[in-house]
Amino acid sequence: MKLLFTLLAGVCLMNIASAADLAAGAAKAKEVCSACHGADGNSTDANFPRLAGQHSDYLAKALRDYKSGDRNNAIMKGFAAALSKKDIENLSAYFSSQRSPLTVKY
Repeated sequence: MKLLFTLLAGVCLMNIASAADLAAGAAKAKEVCSACHGADGNSTDANFPRLAGQHSDYLAKALRDYKSGDRNNAIMKGFAAALSKKDIENLSAYFSSQRSPLTVKY
C-alpha cells in the first residue's frame, strides 16, 4: 500500500511539474515582470512585492484576478491583460520555484 501511494504521488507531482514550462516562465518574467519584481522575483524595492517562493496557485489566482478586474490595480491589470492562460501558468510555476531570502526553515 505504501508503494502504491508513493507511485501515485510521484505521478501526480510529475503531471503538475510538466504542466508548466519554467524556461518560458523565466523568459516571460524577464520580459514583463523583472523591472518591478526582479528577474527571479526578489524585488529590492519595498514598493513591489517579492514573488519568489510564493505558492504557484496564489500567484496564478492573483494574475487571473488582475486580468479579470476582480483585483484592482491599474498597473498590474495592464500587464496581466496581455498574459495568456499558459503565460500565467508558466510565470506562477517559475516564481514559486525561485528561492526567497525571506524564507525561514525550521
